[in-house]
Order: sequence, then structure tokens, then C-alpha cells
Amino acid sequence: MFNVNKDDVTPMMKQYLTVREELGEAILFYQLGDFYEMFFDDAVTASKVLDLTLTGRDCGLPERAPMCGIPVHAVDGYVSKLVGAGYKVAICSQLTEPNGKELVKRSVVRIVTPGTITENIDDKTNNYILSICFQKDKFGLAYADVSTGILCMSEVESIREVEDLLVQVRPSEIITNTKTKEYDA
Repeated sequence: MFNVNKDDVTPMMKQYLTVREELGEAILFYQLGDFYEMFFDDAVTASKVLDLTLTGRDCGLPERAPMCGIPVHAVDGYVSKLVGAGYKVAICSQLTEPNGKELVKRSVVRIVTPGTITENIDDKTNNYILSICFQKDKFGLAYADVSTGILCMSEVESIREVEDLLVQVRPSEIITNTKTKEYDA
């Protein structure tokens, strides 16, 4: 929706847009001091899902950039809510302290998806991320729970065995290779 030329914005917003371009579909939580801020499309989406007030920030453009934010100390609950609503979240943290002379260095330190979330998980339930790879006439499957360190792998020969494993494991997220996506049972 928002198409912004990096040459038209402030240095901080240029840094934000550079990080944003590399992420694809993830909502970017961009640390500014004690808050993670979201801008442009991410802000519009997050404000609706998280029931946050949509404000604006001067960024060098004729109009203020849509913006919303959350306190750094409360990030886990907001991330869980976005992931629960089907979104991927990238957390970009400050790596240096502001000194008034140079732009603060920032980097994406974590990308959270349904299969990698570790907060607010029932301790009696596993949160598996599962990968399926179809090669020749077999399926390779691997599933892991990043909160417990459980990792299992299997090789099966039929789509029925894949379905049985999916019912048994009940993964939160499934990753496949291109050949698996094209598989026609």
C-alpha cells in the first residue's frame, strides 16, 4: 500500500526501510528506545490486530508515516497475539546506545512464526514445526519443538503415512520444498 522512496526520508527511516525490504511478509518491530515501533503497512495491520492507537511520525515525507508502538518490556504478549492471528513477526533491536552523533545500529535478532514461538505455551503441549521434503518416491519428514529441544525424523513412502504423522504430531507450522508443494496425491 505504501510505496516510499528511501532517498526522501530521514536517515533513521532509511535504516528502517532497508531492514523492512529484507523481511518479506513479517511485521517488523523496530526498536526506538524503550519501544518497538511499527510503521506504514505494518502499523496499520498491527494497530487493528493489537488494538493500538495509530499515530504518525515525521519521516521526511510530505505526510507523517503511520506508526504504532509497544513497550519493549511487553513484547512477548503482543508477538503471541500477532502470531496467533497468523502473522510472522521480526524483532529488530538496538545494538548500540544513542550518542547523538551516529545512527543507532540495529539488527533483526529474532523472527517469530507459529512453530518457533516459545512464550505462553502450555507445558503439557508441544509446539512443533515440521518440514516435509519429497524426493523421488519418498517423503522425508523432520519435526522439532524449539521450546523443549525435541527433534524427530522419519522417511515414509506414501501420502497416507504423511497424513498419519501430521495427525499424530499436529504441527503449528509446516515447511516444504518445491517438489512437495507440486506433489499430486
